[in-house]
Amino acid sequence: MRFLFAAICIAVPLLVDSAHVNADDRPNVVVFLVDDMGMMDTSVPFITDGQGTPVRQPLNEYYRTPSMQRLAEQGIRLNNFYAMSVCSPTRISIMTGQNAARHRATNWINPQTDNRGTYGAPEWNWAGLTGDDVTLPGVMRAAGYRTIHVGKAHFGPENHVGAEPLNLGFDVNLAGAAFGAPGSYYGEKNYARGPDGRHHAVPHLDQYHGTDTFLSEALTIEAKKIISDTVESGEPFFLYFAHYAVHAPFESDPRFADHYTDSGKPKNAQAFATLIEGMDKSLGDMMDHFAELGIGENTLILFLGDNGSDAPLGHQHEVACAAPLRGKKGAHYEGGMRVPFIASWCTPDADNPLQQSLPIPPDTISSQIANVTDLFPTVLQAAGIDPPAEHTVDGQPLQTILTGKQDPNHSQQFLMHYPHGVHRSNYFTVLRDGDWKAIYHALPGEPSKGKLSQSNGQHYQLFNLASDPYEQNDLSKAKPDVLRRMIAQMQQQLESHNAVYPIDDDGNPLPPQLP
Repeated sequence: MRFLFAAICIAVPLLVDSAHVNADDRPNVVVFLVDDMGMMDTSVPFITDGQGTPVRQPLNEYYRTPSMQRLAEQGIRLNNFYAMSVCSPTRISIMTGQNAARHRATNWINPQTDNRGTYGAPEWNWAGLTGDDVTLPGVMRAAGYRTIHVGKAHFGPENHVGAEPLNLGFDVNLAGAAFGAPGSYYGEKNYARGPDGRHHAVPHLDQYHGTDTFLSEALTIEAKKIISDTVESGEPFFLYFAHYAVHAPFESDPRFADHYTDSGKPKNAQAFATLIEGMDKSLGDMMDHFAELGIGENTLILFLGDNGSDAPLGHQHEVACAAPLRGKKGAHYEGGMRVPFIASWCTPDADNPLQQSLPIPPDTISSQIANVTDLFPTVLQAAGIDPPAEHTVDGQPLQTILTGKQDPNHSQQFLMHYPHGVHRSNYFTVLRDGDWKAIYHALPGEPSKGKLSQSNGQHYQLFNLASDPYEQNDLSKAKPDVLRRMIAQMQQQLESHNAVYPIDDDGNPLPPQLP
């Protein structure tokens, strides 16, 4: 089978009768999610100067993403948009609208074994999502949408309910499974289908085995078929297209390899760039397909990455792979959790009633702080659906921001809680509040991945991102009053989320302590 269909219902209440809104009045919504893509892994500039004008950086010159440029030119991009620093927490936050500290899937989910870490929180949510959880596709499906999953899932481990997207509110699952990294991107290698790649073999693509069809292209071809069938049925759709790209293994996409051979960058970094360009081609192909089907005017696209960059271009805690941002995927610095976000109607049309209800200005940048938990209420509001009253949602709708206006009611805080190790940063919690960013390291002496110190052995770091956007000047000792206020807020938020904490040698929890 090319893909699977669900024939069962999940435990999500029917919130809106499918007749509540006429089909023509409901937008199609696409969440286009790219794995391990940070804010600088694109030719689209997100960094701005003091006047809000985009400033191209060297990495913007290296990468080729013309479809992202097309989307950005006709829509709005957010350059202070945050995700969790690793993948599963972000994906479950998109599905639930909840911060990872609340849903407790605070680490990437190892498909085979609980990977909490030596001092990791014992009660973290390794099992991920279940059929009893309220999910975005479940709510959309109850309201009459066809819900489609394409690509990477990584919502739960093997032999658990969350390993199968069909159990979580999706009507269709193409290629989603328990793992996060594909065994191979190559059709010639059957996308790792076989005895040696069982845990990372991409399912549902047997017809491409033995061909030269790269994984990103195979997913796109099949996604277009599913959308064509859905449009013919007359149903509005929610498409969650989550590319496996650009996650390791860094296998070069031969369609684009020649673009980077003279770049002077290492072979693995060149391969990473081809994965970026292949993902970008997929975005453009999908946009063209929506337009060809005559649904571009009614289709809202939300494009984002799931955590900071994993580009193999330098030190995990320095200004390197996400330059000028510091750090990368898994780290507590901005390069580990700032991601690209672009929102646009596929085919802008000022006369379209749906677009008049959400007029997205072209070629606009907003610097308001927002994060992945905001997608849940944003998508539901766009579709005219009320969230379940009993379901706690940490995110807030982005509608005002997406129209290019400042939203004074939108929270300017972001909480990132990672009570695990060993990764590029270990056992840490981040709180951003406006210009200030505080980090608490529960076990600062534990070396991070690569045996590197993460904070010079200190519990606290403090940065002012207005004056020091690239996190070079730790103010934790110079601004003790600010640090104390920030850590007190961090404590309050973690407690209100009922968070779990790393532990010491005796099993005692290690919540943040006031300095």
